[in-house]
Amino acid sequence: MPSPAIPSHPVVSVDEARALEAHLFGGQERQEWGAMQRAGRSTADAALRDFREIGGFPAAGRLLVLAGKGNNAGDALIAAREVLERSLGSTADVVFAFGARALRPLAARAWRDLSEACRGRAHAADSDALAPDYDLCLDGIFGYQYRPPLPAEARAAIAAADGCRIRFRASVDLPTGLSEPGAFRADFTYATGSVKAPLIGCSNAGRARYLDLGFFGEGDGEAGPAPGGDRVILPSVLGALAGLRPASSDKRSQGHLVIVGGSRSYPGAVLMATLAALRSGAGLVTAFVPERLAPAFAARAPEAMWVGLAETPAGGLALGGLAQILEVGARATALAIGPGLGREPETLSLAMGVVRGSPVPLLIDADALQADIVRAGTAPRILTPHAGEFERISEGKDLRGLCRAVRGAVIAKGPLTRVSAGEAVYHCLCGGPVLARGGSGDLLAGLAGGLLAQAPGESLAAACRAAMWHGMAADGLARAHGQAAVRTLQLLDFLAPALRE
Repeated sequence: MPSPAIPSHPVVSVDEARALEAHLFGGQERQEWGAMQRAGRSTADAALRDFREIGGFPAAGRLLVLAGKGNNAGDALIAAREVLERSLGSTADVVFAFGARALRPLAARAWRDLSEACRGRAHAADSDALAPDYDLCLDGIFGYQYRPPLPAEARAAIAAADGCRIRFRASVDLPTGLSEPGAFRADFTYATGSVKAPLIGCSNAGRARYLDLGFFGEGDGEAGPAPGGDRVILPSVLGALAGLRPASSDKRSQGHLVIVGGSRSYPGAVLMATLAALRSGAGLVTAFVPERLAPAFAARAPEAMWVGLAETPAGGLALGGLAQILEVGARATALAIGPGLGREPETLSLAMGVVRGSPVPLLIDADALQADIVRAGTAPRILTPHAGEFERISEGKDLRGLCRAVRGAVIAKGPLTRVSAGEAVYHCLCGGPVLARGGSGDLLAGLAGGLLAQAPGESLAAACRAAMWHGMAADGLARAHGQAAVRTLQLLDFLAPALRE
């Protein structure tokens, strides 16, 4: 069975973005103003939400706005008004890079609204007379209409902001100047209405966020001008997980995942993957681990069925356990192998035998990600490499090429996680540095394996759901507790809230 359409929107070129907005607005000022209002309010919502990662925007916060001439400036000015109206003790300094008289009509309207609604709290400011500190800086100089080189006026406004201490730096749509010298360096960039191609991989963009303003219409299908290319996963990919299950459900109808992993050197990884699988919604989870680990793990997670296997002298899984794994795996709906496995030759031979002989879909992770292993067998599969593992197994191929070579889906982990099965590349614009700690990949593996067990015919959909769910839970964790003083396992407590957003 082919995977269903992935709820997603396209990453568009600048020309496509221009054509899309011309089609939607038809040059009608009323339509453009409505879209600008939505963009500004959504930017304020998102910035204040992400600000919670560093404690929340203060009641008497100080805001700096860098405004250009056109719609990007209007979006930023409307966002500033929203922030000031929600924090009544806050103030805003606005630097007009090209002067206030250069504002185009809708941007000028946004400035008048801000000045009147927040009288005495929003001021036009000279770039050489800024305060030493600001809580939030909104970059609204250029959006997708930008063409290099960066004008001197914009460069000067950015340099003035760079001379201030700023806690949170945000760009509207695209960072002004993109990757040019002197460009604005954002912590977050909020893509309004559509994600433009220059945002992907932009060194100054910080963390990209997509603000869906309804430009692509209703529905959960693959909306947009093209079915392939680069796309952005929508939160609605998790819709089926958030709904009611059939009243006749039992544990066998919710999937059975078999996990193979663990070693004396890396005992925690397979435990973490199993704990995540138990939170994925899978009805049954069986974990094959070295025999000396099984009793302690059973005490830690009694919901799983822990099976101890014979060990190598170094504490890895011995080849003698292969037949038992394949026997149980044949009765399961998916099999995950790799977390904490280690790289002993005998253990990797076991992994090769499992992948070659499995009749059910596979999740291949960590040390099982070896070039020969991931290409063995015929079962559908999901691979979960980080950058180093990707280089090890790709043999010089790009993401699409690797997917075709292994005949499966790949979750390429990184600051911007990408998922593909060989055609479209789906970007997950969730998650962040809170995931840059040991064990986060093990949780993703268990989550993806559990989702694959529940939908064994939908490997690409399971991969996209896992990446999005993992990223949304990470955002929830960071907003609740910050990025530093947390443990990786705390992410599991934010899986359920992510489904209810």
